[in-house]
Amino acid sequence: MTVGATPAPSVLVIEDEAAMRVFLRATLIANGYRVAEAVSGEQGLAFASARLPDVVVLDLGLPDVDGLEVARRMRTFCPAPILVLSARGSEGDKVEALDAGADDYMTKPFGVGELLARLRAALRRAAQPPAGTEPEFRDGDLRVNRLTREVFLGDRPVHLTPIEWRLLMVLIRHAERVVTRQQLLEETWGPASAGQVHYLRVYMSHLRRKLEREPARPMRLVTEPGVGYRLRTLG
Repeated sequence: MTVGATPAPSVLVIEDEAAMRVFLRATLIANGYRVAEAVSGEQGLAFASARLPDVVVLDLGLPDVDGLEVARRMRTFCPAPILVLSARGSEGDKVEALDAGADDYMTKPFGVGELLARLRAALRRAAQPPAGTEPEFRDGDLRVNRLTREVFLGDRPVHLTPIEWRLLMVLIRHAERVVTRQQLLEETWGPASAGQVHYLRVYMSHLRRKLEREPARPMRLVTEPGVGYRLRTLG
């Protein structure tokens, strides 16, 4: 590394399966990351506490401490985004991991391209000021002014209803993170809305018609199957 150059992002991989660690190490190093490895939950927590990585890749099936508990404990001291890679693929497993503090969740087996894209997204989000601290959110052709409540796609103003606005604000606040359906319902409609998933489907459809160039193939307001939705930034 040359003097004054920005260090490569550091990734802490917490994974007990040797073959998976070897694969992740080779893939990440080849794509410009610095990699540290832990084979147990306690080892991973100790490393994260001592060296604060830029991003954490976490398996849930660890030999000593369940990955969910690792995520909960790590969240108390480590601000790094946590990407879960797990063979557990049920909706309940995904929701539990996100509620425990994970920022994203991928099910094994996974594609290398998607893994790298999600790591880049996590690092972009971590480098930005906390969502909601800036009056204007910009991403590609989308511009949202929180103070005036104005929304533009390019030069075209977009009118949103109050509910559509609240839903969009929740997604922007958690940009690039998977937001569970329950969380979206509670933050948009309030605690009494629990279970009213049809509300969410209807209004996400409305938002996509207004903010996506091809609503049937959304690029920005993406569905995370079985879990919820994510606002994917397009740059």
